[in-house]
Amino acid sequence: MSLFGTSGVRGIVGQDITPSMLLSLGKAIGSALPLQSDVCMATDTRLSGDMLKSSLTAGILSTGVNVTHLGTAPTPLLAYITRALGFQTGIMITASHNPPQFNGVKLWNPSTIGYSPQQEKTVETIFLQKTFREAHWKQLGHIYTNATASETYFKDISNKIDVKTDLRVVIDPGNGAASHIASRLFRKLGIEVFPINDEPDGRFSSRPSEPREDTLQGTISYLQDEGADIAVCFDGDADRVVFCDRKGFLGYNEMISFLSHKVVEAVSGKVVATTVETGRLLDHAVAHHGASVVRGRVGDVAVAHLMQQHSACIGVEQVGVYIMPHMGMHPDSFYAALFLLNTIDTPEQIRDYIKTLPRLYFSKKSIPCPNELKEKVMKTIQPTAGELQPEELTMLDGIRLEFSDSWLLIRPSGTEPIIRVICESDSHSHMNQYQQEGVAMVTDALKEVES
Repeated sequence: MSLFGTSGVRGIVGQDITPSMLLSLGKAIGSALPLQSDVCMATDTRLSGDMLKSSLTAGILSTGVNVTHLGTAPTPLLAYITRALGFQTGIMITASHNPPQFNGVKLWNPSTIGYSPQQEKTVETIFLQKTFREAHWKQLGHIYTNATASETYFKDISNKIDVKTDLRVVIDPGNGAASHIASRLFRKLGIEVFPINDEPDGRFSSRPSEPREDTLQGTISYLQDEGADIAVCFDGDADRVVFCDRKGFLGYNEMISFLSHKVVEAVSGKVVATTVETGRLLDHAVAHHGASVVRGRVGDVAVAHLMQQHSACIGVEQVGVYIMPHMGMHPDSFYAALFLLNTIDTPEQIRDYIKTLPRLYFSKKSIPCPNELKEKVMKTIQPTAGELQPEELTMLDGIRLEFSDSWLLIRPSGTEPIIRVICESDSHSHMNQYQQEGVAMVTDALKEVES
């Protein structure tokens, strides 16, 4: 059994994630920390958050570790506060961009980097073997609350970036953890804000928690109706951010390329860290500044460690994750959005810049696959992948095939019961061709392992 995935522990509430499971997980987390350590904890807006927080807290307290509750808060705030206020661990109860029936737990170090695979393995071993520390009644942990953590974060972020913009900004938290918080922060920094979907709602009733082009049409219409300039749109826990203007959705690869271009233009560090899911548009964007791109495993923790290894000036994931060392080694959607607003006078500058880059065709498809079958499916695909005669085949994270004008990635999701097939090409027809080949390999392998 593997407890941790790409981004912490995650699953469907009532099936994979239950109060008893969270009680044991709390005991395991606490047992891995020194006695009388202090941890902070926050939740996103999901309806299961309070229930899971209670169970997780009880488990941690039983091991002699203190818990400070921050309430509902975005992941960037939780990760930053872990360092700023000197906690040994930060605990975020969230399923990020997943639908409302999911929830999970992600753990953060005081360095603002999420738990490493080694740390997760330690917790997992204690969890599976049930070798929990049981504190004496005199040493049991205590619960504290901190209602001013957001003010600490606001103060620090305003000291790190002086925003000067006349842009009229739509803020769309999607009823998630950034509700009220993002609009309040942006207003404090003097930005004219137009909130939408800004009420906390763990059902994500206004739009799905994952901000995509197809889920943001209402936001784009609102932006147009209000005569605003740009929309800043968050996922459920606000570790991701995407952008729209009056013309529509500003793409994933396009925005990470634009922001990375702006960062490498301004700093001496000339390496950008990303993942195997990211397209080649990023390479074209930063090459003009003499910068290079390094790719590693998917997940912000993997990106953060890759950044440290290569002294990268920014870390990005194609889905809208930005790690900017000036703020910390965690995804910080707020800082990334403010940085963007400080670098443009109008969103048209983004579109004009993208026009200077090569035209690439990018597509991502998701194929349902039970978690317990993912490994078998990938092993079945592996021998046949070479039949496409790629110039290079790597298995750093999934199976990535490189061709002269294209690349294809087949990778099981670490957060959902799906296998993704991602392709990018200079040619629209080649993109379709390779992606169809990839989808066929997955569906054929799935049939084989199910038979």
